[in-house]
Amino acid sequence: MTSAGCAVIASIALFGFWIDAGAQSPAASMSFFVTSAGSGKGADFGGLEGADKHCQALATAAGAGNKTWHAYVSTQGAQAVNARDRIGNGPWQNAKGVVIAKDVTELHATNNLNKQTAVTEKGDVINGRGDTPNKHDILTGSQPDGTAFSGSDDKTCGNWTKSGEGIAIVGHHDRTGLDTSPPALSWNSSHPTRGCSDDALKSTGGAGLLYCFATK
Repeated sequence: MTSAGCAVIASIALFGFWIDAGAQSPAASMSFFVTSAGSGKGADFGGLEGADKHCQALATAAGAGNKTWHAYVSTQGAQAVNARDRIGNGPWQNAKGVVIAKDVTELHATNNLNKQTAVTEKGDVINGRGDTPNKHDILTGSQPDGTAFSGSDDKTCGNWTKSGEGIAIVGHHDRTGLDTSPPALSWNSSHPTRGCSDDALKSTGGAGLLYCFATK
């Protein structure tokens, strides 16, 4: 082969490398996503640790497993955990490189979360209100400010261990609901589910999905 031919092949190989590197960059910089799938057992993730493992596994499959991922969910009881306290400091950006919030304060105030930005770890848009099936209910078990609920009433499907009877608070990733009231437009605290099973979650427009954040 001539030296010119070798140079052409080398140039093509180098060009391909840069294309591949560019294709990897969104996953490498991703620090927020909505899970593309649920647990398969409704709101039962095996507890808080299991919810985190679900986020970690999906992030790893998408090429972002080098980060530590936590689910944006609260727990209740004597050792209650606030969702806002377990997701790091930000900023966070989705699989497409769009920043959804610069810090925890902005996340719970004027964030950039909506149907087009609250995408999966693969960068896919998730069905919202008006789509079939509707999947806009995202499990959080949290109040609007990202804190856990007090009292004995279950708001977390037994701290994410129930797949039958129970209740969990959900938010709307598409920021739409039956009206324009603050709960209907809330990304993290819209309404309770009708139960903890897959069918119960589906009945109000959910699929057992979670918000996942890279903590560092």
